[in-house]
Amino acid sequence: MVLAIAIVVDDAIVVVEGVHAKLDQGYKSARTASIDAMSELGGAIVSITLVMMSVFVPVSFMGGTAGTFYRQFGLTMAIAIGFSALNALTLSPALCAIFLKPHNGGHESLKERVGVAAKEARKIMIARYADSIGRLMRPGITLLFVTVAILGMIFGLFSFSEHPILCSLMIIISVLALAGMTTDKFKQSFNDSYNGILGKYKKQVLFFIQKRWISAGLVIGSIVLLGVFMQITPTGMVPNEDTGTIMGAVTLPPGTSQERAQEILNRVDSLVAADPAVQSRTVISGYSFLGGQGPSYGSLIIKLKNWEERSTMQNSTIVYATLYMRAQKIIKEAQVLFFAPPMIPGYSASSDIELNMQDKTGGDLNHFFDVVNNYNAALEARPEINSAKTSFNPHFPQYQLDIDAAACKKAGISPNDILTTLQGYYGGLYASNFNSFGKMYRVMVQAEPDATKNMETLQSIKVRNGNEMAPITQFISIKKVYGPDVISRFNLYTSMKVMVAPASGYTSGQALQAIAEVAQENLPAGFGYELGGMAREEAETSGSTTGLIFILCFVFVYLLLSAQYESYILPLSVLLSVPFGLLGSFLFVGGIGALGSIPALKMILGTMSNDIYMQIALIMLMGLLAKNAILIVEFALERRRMGMSITWAAVLGAAARLRPILMTSLAMIVGLLPLMFASGAGANGNRTLGTSAIGGMLIGMILQIFIVPALFVAFQYLQEKFKPMEWEDVDNSDAEPEIEQYTK
Repeated sequence: MVLAIAIVVDDAIVVVEGVHAKLDQGYKSARTASIDAMSELGGAIVSITLVMMSVFVPVSFMGGTAGTFYRQFGLTMAIAIGFSALNALTLSPALCAIFLKPHNGGHESLKERVGVAAKEARKIMIARYADSIGRLMRPGITLLFVTVAILGMIFGLFSFSEHPILCSLMIIISVLALAGMTTDKFKQSFNDSYNGILGKYKKQVLFFIQKRWISAGLVIGSIVLLGVFMQITPTGMVPNEDTGTIMGAVTLPPGTSQERAQEILNRVDSLVAADPAVQSRTVISGYSFLGGQGPSYGSLIIKLKNWEERSTMQNSTIVYATLYMRAQKIIKEAQVLFFAPPMIPGYSASSDIELNMQDKTGGDLNHFFDVVNNYNAALEARPEINSAKTSFNPHFPQYQLDIDAAACKKAGISPNDILTTLQGYYGGLYASNFNSFGKMYRVMVQAEPDATKNMETLQSIKVRNGNEMAPITQFISIKKVYGPDVISRFNLYTSMKVMVAPASGYTSGQALQAIAEVAQENLPAGFGYELGGMAREEAETSGSTTGLIFILCFVFVYLLLSAQYESYILPLSVLLSVPFGLLGSFLFVGGIGALGSIPALKMILGTMSNDIYMQIALIMLMGLLAKNAILIVEFALERRRMGMSITWAAVLGAAARLRPILMTSLAMIVGLLPLMFASGAGANGNRTLGTSAIGGMLIGMILQIFIVPALFVAFQYLQEKFKPMEWEDVDNSDAEPEIEQYTK
């Protein structure tokens, strides 16, 4: 919604600025100014809308988990942009004709003169108060108050329930800033500053047009650097977030009794309860989130306090790391692991990387277990890996029962009878049903716990042999062995699950690369691994599908612009300016990620990677940056058709569109600042999205307004070599006010 709000106001801003520019040229009727402005802007708005929708619609057809994210974003933005264009083509011009007034209008009727007199009286009264405010609110102070108000918005100081005093102060500052911006002194100062910037801007645009090698070098350099940063920026699926919940898994030695396991779980529960950030916890005995059921396993679900009640140093990452270190020191009798739940439910119980180690040789389990332990040790030696653990254990004490088939045949019973009897006594057996009060209930047969608590109880178990009962011990032999409680298969191979946690400051993409490198160096022949859970989805998503979608977006934009301009050359002036913004996005994400590696700033900035949120921002930037370039090219082309030279058409077209480009870009940047400095739930994803969008928009806008006119001159010159310009209107007297305005 934040992104949609930032985008949908762009078209309306362009229309309002266009009508206002017509009034500045001397139009006496706001209605005529609106009609003429829309005759110029209509084609550009339609072109911008089609281009931006062609960027967002293709990503909606991606499959998989990443496709779900893209689909929600793409369809939302495409529909919002469609309504924005409809509003800009219909309602905005009508509102401009109603609310915007010419600077020196002619009023002939008495009613109109009376109305003007009343308005002037109100203006004089307001001016008296405005003058008194203007004496206090100088332009510099007004800008300071505006900056303070924006910072208050970013850091959430307008919440009266949380900061009543600061909120009241911020409201007063905002009102004063608004009052200061309405004064004539501020307006005059702003216009003088903008006119000075506009004059310098036209000189710089002319410089880049004349120094074509600088413009070409910047374009080529941005494309090369973009490719480099795409390779070196860490990748990921979705960032880990502070969901307010922590999971725990307790694994005790094989053969541990239920009573002993409960005692250890109570000690772990006391350790967790001592942390001040914990609100409540739930202990589950006999089941592990990471592997297996039985008395040797246990789990915990820990609910943290609300984000408002916790400090920055009490986020879930620090809490579960602290609990893990305490458990290692205090709980020596069991393996205790703490981890965050996955960001996308349904893939696994943990946000860690899930590996399914595979023995493709079909060899001994003990040898396979040693290979996995050696691999885990090699993984933990890498700086990208915090821990690599497996809950598999081949040393559970077990009894192996061998059935004497010859004795069974001699007695006239089958081995299946022996197994069914043992199952009925020790495991439970479904016998029949019975009806009671209109409901059907099952009858389960099982021996009492005291009758099955040790091996001596086998002496009292008998199996039916004809009309007699024979001791079951006559047909079986028992020996003690050791083995795993559960043997898992993955792709038909014997497998062991390993959970790998990336180290602090490293992304899941870097951890996956380290896992592949260690496997190549340390795993013997016949052993391998397959990714599971979110890691498998991430590896598949980061393949060629995403790259193909981006290429399709560029192709659709190129084809639409080619149809718009009736040229296969001129659209390149738009497309070649897009890499500037994409490069800016990678620069900001890499810079914030580098600052986040500093220990003092790690908890504030966190880590950033090229994940789904950044890719969403890149898709949005492709449309927005193309929009800015289209505005410049469209107006430059219109002035070229009036008969101006290619160079001055580019300079004046860029100057005419500078104000709306700055207004829309800065409005979006300011609107996204709260995302860049977000905190609480979903903070890491919001920061990545906000940082990449702001970085791309800021750097892309700065470079585009200088390079796009130079690209237009180059490609329009080539276009006219193939197809000379056909002059439709040689009488350009209607352009004289505009030419005069932009050549002062």
